[in-house]
Amino acid sequence: MNRRSFLAVMALGLLVSAAVPTFAANNGAQTTASYAQIADAYSFPLGDIEITALSDGTVPQDLHKLLTGASQTEVDGLLDRSFLANPVEASINVYLLRDGERRILVDTGSGSLFGPGFGGKLRDSLASVGVKPEDITDILITHVHTDHTGGLIENGKAAFVNATVHVGAPDLDFFLDPANAQRTGYDRRYFDEAEKTIGVLAKAGKVKTFADNETILPGIVASFHPGHTPGSAFFTVSNKGQSIVFIGDIIHVESVQFPKPAITIVYDVNPDQAAAVREKVFPGFANTRQLIAAPHLQFPGVGHIRAEGNGSYTWHPVEYRNRAGAAGQ
Repeated sequence: MNRRSFLAVMALGLLVSAAVPTFAANNGAQTTASYAQIADAYSFPLGDIEITALSDGTVPQDLHKLLTGASQTEVDGLLDRSFLANPVEASINVYLLRDGERRILVDTGSGSLFGPGFGGKLRDSLASVGVKPEDITDILITHVHTDHTGGLIENGKAAFVNATVHVGAPDLDFFLDPANAQRTGYDRRYFDEAEKTIGVLAKAGKVKTFADNETILPGIVASFHPGHTPGSAFFTVSNKGQSIVFIGDIIHVESVQFPKPAITIVYDVNPDQAAAVREKVFPGFANTRQLIAAPHLQFPGVGHIRAEGNGSYTWHPVEYRNRAGAAGQ
């Protein structure tokens, strides 16, 4: 087994290796302090579309073992600049678009992949904004990793019974062919999980593939940016002169990979391509002040990129609002 395969095999265990701190009183009282959250959602308008970021929870990540192309000292220095220390929490963000009669999800979170307490909060977060699983009409999958497709299945059956699942053809072809594990050295676990999630829906005729630069729904264009996976996709949503790009997993750790886009992670199928995607698209996002959304940036994972020179960038989350009023009011 090569080094990249070994690291990928270790990745799932590393995600849940750091315990959430709790503090119980010595007198036997049941009071416990923790970071536990039940559900979370943040909504904002994009023209006539209402977009809601939904939390599927968070998972801890040991960046010393997950990031590649950087020393532990460099990683720790970048984290310290953001007042963080290893391990860090990765958000699992899912996005809901309410567009007329359509109820569209971008990704579905991890489901039960990481075990109780780590992810799996999508259903509760949907309920908090008054949406039932049967209300979902379409699901856009940025890529076939299970922390994006795990929520598709519940107890072996479709969790969103009325939804058409849209996924890039290269990802579906790659992950539903287990021979690719041996051919590429990528962890077989990802292929087995794909068969149990999106594979179930593909057999049921609930999956629709798309090609590069295809308009898959009114106002939504998909484009391929391979590297993290062969069919990693962006979804550009436009309405009334406004737009947002859902960029999938081209970035995992904002405090590290924005200032140093060349730093990669063991989940990348092709790390060099994944780094090249960041180096290609970040300048355009920064120059046009493009609003973007990413599944693993700190919730809600929506904001802008600023170019700081010498190939370095910083992340600027959207302004938080908690009051009535449309955009610009």
